[in-house]
Amino acid sequence: MTTTLVTGIGELTTMDPEHPDAEDALGTLHDAALVMGADDQVLWVGRSGVPDADRRVDVDGRAVIPAFVDSHTHLVFAGDRSAEFAARMSGVAYDGGGITSTVQATRDAPDDELRDLLRGRLEEMRAQGTGVVEVKSGYGLDLASETRLLRLAREVTDEVTFLGGHVVPPEYRSRRGDYVDLVTGPMLTEARAYARWIDVFCEPHSPYAFTADEGRTILLAGRDAGLGLRVHGNQLGPGPGVRLAVELGAASVDHCTYLTGQDVDALAAGTTVATLLPGVEFSTRHPYPDARALLDAGVTVALATDCNPGTSYTSSMPFVIALAVRELRLTPQEALWAATRGAAASLARNDIGRIAVGARGGVTVVDAPSHRHLAYRAGVPLARRLSTVT
Repeated sequence: MTTTLVTGIGELTTMDPEHPDAEDALGTLHDAALVMGADDQVLWVGRSGVPDADRRVDVDGRAVIPAFVDSHTHLVFAGDRSAEFAARMSGVAYDGGGITSTVQATRDAPDDELRDLLRGRLEEMRAQGTGVVEVKSGYGLDLASETRLLRLAREVTDEVTFLGGHVVPPEYRSRRGDYVDLVTGPMLTEARAYARWIDVFCEPHSPYAFTADEGRTILLAGRDAGLGLRVHGNQLGPGPGVRLAVELGAASVDHCTYLTGQDVDALAAGTTVATLLPGVEFSTRHPYPDARALLDAGVTVALATDCNPGTSYTSSMPFVIALAVRELRLTPQEALWAATRGAAASLARNDIGRIAVGARGGVTVVDAPSHRHLAYRAGVPLARRLSTVT
């Protein structure tokens, strides 16, 4: 095994408060080092007694953090919706209808084009410090296309989510029940070979998305097929998505833009992670979610990009962190935790989003003395994932 010793770490944020040298709840160590294997597995972390390794990298006093975990993305798509973004900036409301244009472009694109687009977006994320990425389908919405998107997504990540329940495609809008049957029948049968998760856009404020009853049917079918549950909920207005996710024990409910006190209480009483996607509010001019209410209630919060062509075409977790600090009123420490350990929790993973012996997912170097600069210097490309490949 080829091993890499990383030295000269001015501030190491391990997200492992149990480390014997940890200085705070984030597991911070100063003047530290770590050793990684070729597969990005952490082999050693500490300040003294540094072991030998095959390769040495000196980061010259820079900060090191766990590689970001981007737990909500829609990376397999073709087409362009910049005109839609421009229209929203001029006051046109978002209602979910633009997804259809991406579906058509994606259906028309050959495999090689989609594969190249997917890998290009993934490399863009890694260049900004992201390690593990979740990838959803949802821009196919027919049997062959959804299966194809899941197959391509599985080429780049194990965290694949079946999102046949994204919106009802135009050809089924007069017979919605038939489409739910397709999602929970033939589509789901094919999805099981590639997906770990099933998701649904439960949003009564969009005529294209799914009701609570439809969402429950889709999620229960997925659970019976052995898939974990995720939910798009409460994005466009108050609704049943959050409480449906908690009721069914979903790992994560994502967006949470419009929350009632009952929603917050339900999340606090359950185990479902609230994944916030502030890039969406930036791009749609909807209000930002009340993250402080969630944190104050003891809810586990994650951050993700929701990288997609319509409502959040960003691949930058540092940008999301900056938005979370500025607009969601998280502290820089809370935002970093949500972008690493919180996002890992939303994927039901304890082996990523932290720097501890046995952990995976990679580490990220911040070209600054502290992780606080991620929010402090918004828009500056400070973060890069450290490659252990020579």
